[in-house]
Amino acid sequence: MKVKISYKGSTLIAGVMGELDHHSAEYIREKIDSELIKATTKNVIFDFSKVTFMDSSGIGVIMGRFKNVQKLNGKLSVANVSDQLMRIFEMSGLLKIIPAYDNIDVAINKM
Repeated sequence: MKVKISYKGSTLIAGVMGELDHHSAEYIREKIDSELIKATTKNVIFDFSKVTFMDSSGIGVIMGRFKNVQKLNGKLSVANVSDQLMRIFEMSGLLKIIPAYDNIDVAINKM
């Protein structure tokens, strides 16, 4: 599991690669949270284009970051979500509070 961090203005883009499961959740949490404490970061976009698998731990990672971003008066969204992951997001109710976009550019424009 890797996380590629990049920025577009005050928006952090977290490109998650590989499997997002209970083995990798803590690493991803720490990596993103360490970036969130930087004064310039307000919004977060998760790029799921390279995620091959996700379990409920991944939902927990997203929800936890969502709560942290809310404290900063920012927004969180997901982009490039596969059909398989989209079903998980829909079943979990995640899409009721976190928007999903087709690509990073659309997500950035909606921030």
